[in-house]
Amino acid sequence: MQANTEPASPATPAVAHVERKAALLLVLITALVCGFLLYVMYARGVFESTQQLVLVDDDSEGVIVGMDLTFSGFPIGRVRRIELGADGKARIVIDIPRKDAHWLRSSSIFTIVRGIVGDTRIRAFTGIPTDPALPENSERPVLRGDAGAEIPRIIASTRALLENLESMTGSGSSINTSLEHLKTVTERASGRYGVLAATLGSEDNARKIITALERTNALLAKTDQRIYGANGLMDGTQATLADIRAAVAQVQGLLGEARTSLHRVDAVLVEAQAVGANARVASTDLGTLRAEVESSLRKVSQLIDEVNRKWPFARDTEIKLP
Repeated sequence: MQANTEPASPATPAVAHVERKAALLLVLITALVCGFLLYVMYARGVFESTQQLVLVDDDSEGVIVGMDLTFSGFPIGRVRRIELGADGKARIVIDIPRKDAHWLRSSSIFTIVRGIVGDTRIRAFTGIPTDPALPENSERPVLRGDAGAEIPRIIASTRALLENLESMTGSGSSINTSLEHLKTVTERASGRYGVLAATLGSEDNARKIITALERTNALLAKTDQRIYGANGLMDGTQATLADIRAAVAQVQGLLGEARTSLHRVDAVLVEAQAVGANARVASTDLGTLRAEVESSLRKVSQLIDEVNRKWPFARDTEIKLP
């Protein structure tokens, strides 16, 4: 039996400076890792100059460290830590790079929006860009807009709306009653007397109104015949008016004659006034003459008395005046 012999493999050549090359490889890998970490830290803004902003909220649910603070959709800050304040409120500490801090003003508003689907977002809104810049280490309250918190209220409002809709569309609701009344009015309006029956409530009332209108039309026709027809009231009235016009003409003639007579009387009165004026002058002269006569009589009476006193034997004291 012959033994199986294999040829011996050639010896592997030894690599020169293996330990040195391994050490260089480890150094290179370490440098790459350190460079990558430094790059990541630089990209994350670790070495960037920042200022601090503290947002105060009642609840920090949904907020995590490293979350971005966005302005108009662009990240301008990052949450560094979340802590609980002495007043029991959550304090969200945010680092804002100084190159982006000019977007935040003293009147800026900060909100935390948590949607039904999606993560929570912290947003900043600046209404007046000309306001003073936001000071460093400022504390601002944050407004929370939680869409999920509105769901119970929306459900309650929807339930109340459905209940109101059900009560409005029920069998005894006012809308159904109004529709029934409208249906009744429509049926009456489509009947014989149309809208008149719908307005008055029944066809009997409409028929009475139409009958009354017909009688009124007939009465008006008879009245027109009696007033405006032949030998009617208007003809008699016109004849009477003609007689009245003739009488008025006669009266006007008489008034003309009376006016002429009045003119004559006026002339006579003028003459009478002249005669009266002359008589008044004559009466004045007669009064003066009478006064002179009475004065003369008094003088004569005094003379007679004086004569009687001086001539006592003469008893006949009668004086005859012409």
